[in-house]
Amino acid sequence: MLYQQIARNKRMTVVVMAGFSLLVALVGAAVGYLFAGSAVGGIVIALVLALIYISVMVGQSTDVVMRMNNAHELHSADEAPELWHVVEDMAMVAQVPMPRVFIIDDPSPNAFATGNNPEHAAVAATTGLLQVMNREELEGVIGHEMSHVRNYDIRLQTIALALASAIGALTGFVSHIWWFGGRRDDNDRDGAGVIAILGSVLMIILAPLAASIAQMALSRNREYLADAGSVELTRNPHGLIMALTKLKDATPMKDPDPNSSALYISDPERNGKKHRFSHLFDTHPPLDNRIERLEKM
Repeated sequence: MLYQQIARNKRMTVVVMAGFSLLVALVGAAVGYLFAGSAVGGIVIALVLALIYISVMVGQSTDVVMRMNNAHELHSADEAPELWHVVEDMAMVAQVPMPRVFIIDDPSPNAFATGNNPEHAAVAATTGLLQVMNREELEGVIGHEMSHVRNYDIRLQTIALALASAIGALTGFVSHIWWFGGRRDDNDRDGAGVIAILGSVLMIILAPLAASIAQMALSRNREYLADAGSVELTRNPHGLIMALTKLKDATPMKDPDPNSSALYISDPERNGKKHRFSHLFDTHPPLDNRIERLEKM
């Protein structure tokens, strides 16, 4: 059952990333058609822009994300011995290089991993996490994050963030041009032309929402896989179960970076708090569902 779920999650990841790429191309086609009369030209520009964003994010993702989350780096075990040694142990078990270790000064318990690959990875934990978790629970959390590193989820999330940013840049460009009267004068106003224009406008309006939903879907699927990976590394589902149980009662972080929400082990803006709206807009699976799956292992 576990390995079937892992296989499903990996297939879903491929589907979501393909959807992201298609969405970038469609937004480019819409922009190109509206302002240059060439959908193909717009697609080329959009894909080039996406590649630029990906190159920048992949090359500097760790430092950029840590700055966005006000994290400061630990340079020796003396600064936070338990966290340092748990990260060291989990990296050894996962057979990946020791990642850089960061601390976020926030009383809400949470953690995340980022980076381009296992050789350039980093793990961050809040001060609140170190205060409320015992050694067993901390191993469960760090094992979860080390699974993200080992499975290259960190690169996947970085690329997804870059593609979402590229879509945001394209739609932002359109809004600025529109306000300044930059729309092309299209003399072709037959039925097909009007439908194409309306479709392009609708695509540009809905694209950022679609990108956010895709990013959230990607994160939700990878969280289940990382939970299973943590159990594989620690050989102890109880530690992560107790850690997630504590996160259910945790308060949200003070000032989380919204673009980084999908990276955390629990949604930093809500943590375990439930809401009335659809889980379609959640960055993480419900904690109760994650705990239930771990209890069945």
